[in-house]
Order: sequence, then structure tokens, then C-alpha cells
Amino acid sequence: MAKIVGVMASGRIVAGLVEGNHITGPVSVYPEPGSDAEGLYGVPADEIAELIRRQIDLVLQGAKVEAVGIGFAGIIRDGRIEESPNLQQAKGFHLQSALGSSFERVLVLNDADAMAAGIAATRGKLETLVRVWTLGDGIGYGRYPQAEGVWEGGHIVVTLDPKEKFCGCGGVGHLEGIMGHAAMRRRFLDMEPDEVFAEAKAGNPRCAAFVKLWHRALAAGTATSIHLDGPGKFYLTGPNASFVDVERLNIDLQDMVRMSPLQGSLFEIVPTGDEIAIVGAAVSADRARFAL
Repeated sequence: MAKIVGVMASGRIVAGLVEGNHITGPVSVYPEPGSDAEGLYGVPADEIAELIRRQIDLVLQGAKVEAVGIGFAGIIRDGRIEESPNLQQAKGFHLQSALGSSFERVLVLNDADAMAAGIAATRGKLETLVRVWTLGDGIGYGRYPQAEGVWEGGHIVVTLDPKEKFCGCGGVGHLEGIMGHAAMRRRFLDMEPDEVFAEAKAGNPRCAAFVKLWHRALAAGTATSIHLDGPGKFYLTGPNASFVDVERLNIDLQDMVRMSPLQGSLFEIVPTGDEIAIVGAAVSADRARFAL
């Protein structure tokens, strides 16, 4: 059975050895739990590559590996990080080449795509279309199987209101500018996002109006995907998936998708964790080596 290493690199690095769609052995994490290090924010790109290499070596412990899959936040093309709004110092860095001298086969893919592949692998759906929204500091859109294109679903335009300019990329009307954790903090300077949702439940009209907008924005982004890629199940994960009211989201989506052949999409909240994405990065690298 092939031994593949899966890695997730966003705010931190998490690596694990994957065999048969399961993590075997301990997971290596940087920074270590309890460390004073601030993760990857501000760390130069070449140092990030070295940190990833170290975590892979810790996982392997001298064992031979057939391939390495790395999920990284941003627009990834042919192993190069073309854009990474949350790790801007990595823009333009060819991570795949930087690690290629140490490992024979390396695949770098978007972190949300790795999550989608992980859901497909762990649920026995490797032959079906899987889409996932990751709701966190930013908004990720993952698709399995991977397809040519940018697929930055978090930057879908969901409103024409010129005042909606809270997205970290600077774009107006973006889904991430409404739903992203960082964007919510920029919008509500006097409250944290969890306080906004709690106040909405308590009847605060300002917060309630925003929570309605938040759900309709996610429904709009999902409706766009349905109109382009067809209906199906959409998985929701990330630290802010707990804010989602699935019943409300389904009602909003029904308002936006009316053609009968496109009906029938569902939402499912997936527990947040690095393990699924690690498996997804590894499975993607494993399948890529047979596609060569």
C-alpha cells in the first residue's frame, strides 16, 4: 500500500502519513501546541517551504514516501502560489519546485480543494462531484475532482451594493466580504462575530439584519455553483460553520434556484479538523502520480 504524506499549510502546518485513505501514526504540527510562535503569518516563503520540509521529515522518520500532497491557502497553478491573501508574502513562490529537490513527487493544491478531496476519500465518493465551503477567516470553495480554473469561490460577487467592500482582497460585493471572519470584524468594530450572532438571536435588529444577509450571501454563492456545475450536496466546514442555520439556508437557496433540473441540493455540516484535509491532500497527490 502506497505511503503518501498529506500536508495542510494555512495559518499553521499540519502533516501526516496517509495509507488507504486514513492517517497512520502521529500528526506533526507547527507551531507546536502551547508555542508562542504566531504561525506562518509574516514568515518568508522560502522559510515556509523549509518548515513544511521539516514537518514531512518528522512524519516520515526515514521511511520512503511515494508522493507528497500539500494544501495551501490561495490560488495555486502548476505548483506556484499565484495569490494568497492571508499569506501575502508567498505570492509568486513556486512551492512545488522548492520541495521537489527533497521529494520525488510533490503536488501543491488549494487547501479547500484538499478538504473536498478528503471528504470524497473518507466517505467513499471518489467517483462523484464533491463541493465544500470552508467558513473561517476567509471563505474557501473546494471542488473534487479538481478542474482547470481559478475556483476562488469566496470572491464570487453576491451583491451590487458599493458599500460592501470589506473583503480583504479589496474587491466590492464579494461573498468573503460578508461571511469571512476578518471581514465581519472589519464591519462590526464594536463586536466579535460570535457576539453578532448571539445578539441576533436576542433580537438586536442590526445584528439580525446582518445574519439574514450572511445566510443569503452563502445561498447566492451556492446558487452560482449550482447554475454552473449542477445540483448536489454541499459540505460546510471551518470554525464558523457553527453559525449556519441550515433550515434558513435551504429556504434562501430555494428562492434563488428555480429551474426544476437544478433542484435537490443539500447542505451538510462537517466537523472541523485537519485530518480530513490531510487525507485529501495525500489522496490528490496519489491520484496525480497515476495521471502522469
